[in-house]
Amino acid sequence: MRADRRFVYGATAGLAGDLLLGDPRRGHPVAAFGRAAGGVEGVLWRDHRGWGALHTVVCAGGAAAAAALLSRGLRGRSAASVALTAATTWAVVGGTSLGREARAIGGALAAGDVDVARERLPHLCGRDPQALNEQQIARAVVESVAENTSDAVVGALVWGALAGVPGLVGFRAVNTLDAMVGHKSPRYRRFGWASARLDDVAGWPGARLTAALAVLAGGDARGAARAWRDDAKKHPSPNAGPVEAAFAGALGVRLGGTLSYGGRVEHRPVLNGDGRPVQFGDIERAVRLSRRIGWLTLATCAAGRLAGHALRARRAGKGRG
Repeated sequence: MRADRRFVYGATAGLAGDLLLGDPRRGHPVAAFGRAAGGVEGVLWRDHRGWGALHTVVCAGGAAAAAALLSRGLRGRSAASVALTAATTWAVVGGTSLGREARAIGGALAAGDVDVARERLPHLCGRDPQALNEQQIARAVVESVAENTSDAVVGALVWGALAGVPGLVGFRAVNTLDAMVGHKSPRYRRFGWASARLDDVAGWPGARLTAALAVLAGGDARGAARAWRDDAKKHPSPNAGPVEAAFAGALGVRLGGTLSYGGRVEHRPVLNGDGRPVQFGDIERAVRLSRRIGWLTLATCAAGRLAGHALRARRAGKGRG
């Protein structure tokens, strides 16, 4: 079986597995990687960019290399290769768990139980929940759904289409390291610099594809495109900006503004300033948009892999002629 078909079959099965099963409650491979990366950090940590770069190479590079060796070992066994791709896709994407957490918070807000919503918010993002009111919690959830659609689903599938199982594993490793050490706290300002920059690079194509698919699938193509064009560059993150702006325009809501992380207050620019404030009902709309984008990403990546094979075969045929 050709490599492009192995990816298409395996990625489809893996995304379906995520839809049906979600993330495992125990023994998640990403959590195991996080524990290993934390152990490596304990050995390598210095307040220095070079040591942080070494940490990134050892952890992300080691994970991708291990995946490449395993994938190479199964190259001649089509069924096993498809199964490996399926299992890896299921392990690295997190769209169903993302939707479940977002809906749980939305349900608490709908029931008027803001305390429960605040209690669950840290499962989804790192903001200080006690400083947020109902509307601000809803806004935080929609922003997190938008950003994590790119990080937890689209980016992984894009790199899987580009580089197979090593691409899936490598992207998730880079994204996990950024979440662990990529923030600008005193401990990680230098040590986490390499992980943060690598995550920016790795996330670039997935973020743009996520924004483009939000324009196509969000219900307000003109508003999503306008918000992406006008507001994405205002966001401090080069990848979260396009995604959040496109979601804001697609949903007709206003995102951005004041937020608090670990006691640090940030005043971010408003995205889609003509939109209305986020309401708890918009959480469900964001989750549905996220799911549509996930399946459209799979279709796009599958079409790209198949078209790439056809183009290479055509060129090879011309070369022989």
